[in-house]
Amino acid sequence: MAIVKPFKAVRATGDKVAQVSSKAHAVYTPEMLSSKLARNPYSFLHVTTPAYIDPKKERSEKERFKLVQKQYADFKEQKIFTQDKIPAFYIYKKTTASKSFCGIIAASAVEDCLNNTIKKHEGTLKQRELLFENYLHNTGFTSEPVLLSYPDNAKITGILEKYSEYKANYEFTTANEDMHVLWVVTDAADIKKITSAFEEIDTLYIADGHHRSSASCLLAERLKKENAKHTGTEAYNFFMSYLVAESTLSIYEFNRFVKDLNGLSPQEFLDALKPYFTIKNYGQAFYKPSKKHAFSMYLEGEFYALNLKEAGYTFTDVLSKLDAQILYTTVLKPLLGIDDIRDDSKIVYSQNKSNGMELKTKVDTGAFKVSFGMCSTHVKELKEIVDAGLLMPPKTTYIEPKLRSALTIYEF
Repeated sequence: MAIVKPFKAVRATGDKVAQVSSKAHAVYTPEMLSSKLARNPYSFLHVTTPAYIDPKKERSEKERFKLVQKQYADFKEQKIFTQDKIPAFYIYKKTTASKSFCGIIAASAVEDCLNNTIKKHEGTLKQRELLFENYLHNTGFTSEPVLLSYPDNAKITGILEKYSEYKANYEFTTANEDMHVLWVVTDAADIKKITSAFEEIDTLYIADGHHRSSASCLLAERLKKENAKHTGTEAYNFFMSYLVAESTLSIYEFNRFVKDLNGLSPQEFLDALKPYFTIKNYGQAFYKPSKKHAFSMYLEGEFYALNLKEAGYTFTDVLSKLDAQILYTTVLKPLLGIDDIRDDSKIVYSQNKSNGMELKTKVDTGAFKVSFGMCSTHVKELKEIVDAGLLMPPKTTYIEPKLRSALTIYEF
């Protein structure tokens, strides 16, 4: 049984929401960030990067986060943000040039993460968990929901379709021509329908936001200990989520770029691949695999197709059938000496949503010696691995939708 509840979101006023909401802070280069801050006084980036912070002055982590909290309070004081007076669910629809996503922004229970009702497919780094938890503790809010998927559900779909016929509370288009629409759900009957529908769902899956959800669990544990009158209903027992039907997720692959051949010559490396793969040289012709257990490789100015020889590889469980795991087990670890694929500086990842030619261009710069591409993972594979109690290698999936920051804000 999945627990979701409405909450009183802090939101930008309707006339400013298009200017306030932003992409996640991490996607901006320093140059882009500087431009955004200079041109838009209402951008939420002024909260996450307060203009008065001297970048040359060293500050502790807590001091930086407290400055974020102050700027957030200033935005509220200026009435750029206001808090809804009654709890609500928020139906959010994002339409891109190629696809439309629609789901529900809600408060999900930390307890569901602890009891495995909400399952994760990727491991987390303790250091990042603690960083995010400290951020939440010092700022008192979160502006980016955790993306959760649920099995397609006719009752929930019916509610989404019903509200799509109503006048929206927000409707705006961003510079990349994506359309963003939001409906505020305060009707008691509809709130009951939503909560009841999710109560009938056994499992939710984290699609994006593993560190944010883990940090929320740490925060709940800390604040529970600090609160002698803890009841379990406090805001810190929940975290903001965006729930979408699993069939609507878009999953892309990550390319892998490796800086050296671990002491092997190109020919020695090719020879070392032969026990595991049949190899075809495509020369300068771009090659992208079209089936599972097939990989593209770019080495010494040429593309190669690598097709797994199943006779030379043993499938031991569902994880061992995953392409990212196969590449790690047969190539990255034994041949290229990359044991910790999360932290090893020899390997770099890049999502392959739009530019498959990066496999060539990044290697041709000389920064990398070899690159690998593969097919994207299907949501069915993801669920099978998670349900088996296993975790996927890092950077296996790049999942959309990617959400705007500060469309709704959840306070603790």
